[in-house]
Amino acid sequence: MKIRGERECQRCGNRWSYYETGSVACPDCGSQRSVGLEERREHTAGAESLDLQPAREALESEPLTTVARLGAKAAAEFVRQYGFIHAGDLQALDSVFLAATELRHVGTELARSIRIDEQAEAYFLALLDGAKDGDRPSPAAVPDSLCSAHGLAATSAVDDYRRDVIRYLEEHPDEQARRVLGVIDDHRTRIEALDGNVSPGEAEALIDATRAVGTALRDEATSIDKARELLDELDPNDSRSGE
Repeated sequence: MKIRGERECQRCGNRWSYYETGSVACPDCGSQRSVGLEERREHTAGAESLDLQPAREALESEPLTTVARLGAKAAAEFVRQYGFIHAGDLQALDSVFLAATELRHVGTELARSIRIDEQAEAYFLALLDGAKDGDRPSPAAVPDSLCSAHGLAATSAVDDYRRDVIRYLEEHPDEQARRVLGVIDDHRTRIEALDGNVSPGEAEALIDATRAVGTALRDEATSIDKARELLDELDPNDSRSGE
């Protein structure tokens, strides 16, 4: 939605940026009465950080399924408030959002599991440890038991970013980017229909292609051809469903 970023408190006169706080409440006196002072700009970004401390602390006393549930819940809350347009500018599909999205899906999968194998446990713990800094295990480390969760996390992140890019394109038209986004969405839909059950490399390639579209839109010197090349390499028959 379009928001006036600079605000002034009608009680104490303090000025602040809504883009930074995500709130119309005055950070000095707490008053909810404030007015916007500049033109409205598209803004979907949130101001919250990824807080995984409750899940990390639970590692010492709770079963892994409980830790997974707490991690997934925290990641889901972060993902829900996240957006990629900040004061009218398109942001990158960044690594923290990707890690949080994957933690959400992997944690949800493990939270309802009866038995968690060592590979899946190690993968989840690596995500929990690194997500706040945007660190994810490599695609080669994804265990078979979490392949679907990894694939669905990729499609979810891509879809969230694609929606904001389409919103951005309403004011910054680019037909090449819009066409490439259509191809990306076709692949996303296919992977979702397979319940995410594609090779981790294919899921990551879809993410990389989506990131390349954002890079091309943010940097005039960057071509969108990189996104096309990555999409051309995706094999619609590269599914793990027959393994």
